[in-house]
Amino acid sequence: MGNQERFNPISRKNETIIQEDLTGERALYRGSDLKIYDTIFHDGESPLKEAKNIEVYNSEFQWKYPIWYAENVYVKNCVWQEMGRSGVWYTNHMTVDDSMIWAPKNFRRCNDITINNTSFAEAEETFWMCNDIKLNNVTAKGNYFAMNSTNIKIDGLNLYGNYAFDGASNIEIRNSKLLTKDCFWNCENVTVYDSYISGEYLAWNTKNIIFINCTIESNQGLCYIDNLKMENCKLVNTGLAFEYANNVDAEITNRIDSILNPGSGTIKARQIDKLIIENDNCDLAKTKITITESGKTITESF
Repeated sequence: MGNQERFNPISRKNETIIQEDLTGERALYRGSDLKIYDTIFHDGESPLKEAKNIEVYNSEFQWKYPIWYAENVYVKNCVWQEMGRSGVWYTNHMTVDDSMIWAPKNFRRCNDITINNTSFAEAEETFWMCNDIKLNNVTAKGNYFAMNSTNIKIDGLNLYGNYAFDGASNIEIRNSKLLTKDCFWNCENVTVYDSYISGEYLAWNTKNIIFINCTIESNQGLCYIDNLKMENCKLVNTGLAFEYANNVDAEITNRIDSILNPGSGTIKARQIDKLIIENDNCDLAKTKITITESGKTITESF
């Protein structure tokens, strides 16, 4: 089958497209300056590949790879169906408002992506290796969210899924709820405000991470970190914390279940149920631990 039969050879430009049913591979290939309304992209891969200056409203993507290598895309009140997988790759300058994205593996190697008031029903491997991501009022369910991405700003993310933000850097998160094991592994430069985080092994192997006004539930969390700051935070159901964490400045306003072999810094908590120090593995003199309820400084394990 030749290209003339497989692809539409004529790029559509400077058009308003209303209520069309588009099928076949690359249906609007290299389209530019298009406004698309109430349109269904049926079977056929890559309908908007290499498009630019595109606006899409009240439309639906039903098949794979709908927006690749595109520039300047605005999408509002649209749907990616389950088979609209790997939907946006290698695309720059895109905003999605008020939409539903069912398909996995969306947004990879993209730059300057803004998502507002949108849900990701199957967000596995979504936002991989992207730069300059802004998420506002987003719900997502899936593992390995935002792996190896940079320059991320989030306000209002409800995330269900493990291994989030692995290898990511320059992250700012506000007003969010993250239910995710192994969150923030191998990261650098992370600040989280006014959020709830639940999941084992939080933030291992990370450099420069700050939690402000956060509540954290995490077995063996906050370990193997360089430069950890916690301001006005709560730790609930959190044991074996701070192992080999260095340069810690932690202000915990409630009880810590247990601390294991801290590296160095300062830890303040209202109460600590158990401090476990293995003398061969930890020099407690490098960490100042204070019980704020009594004002006592701890100098030995208990």
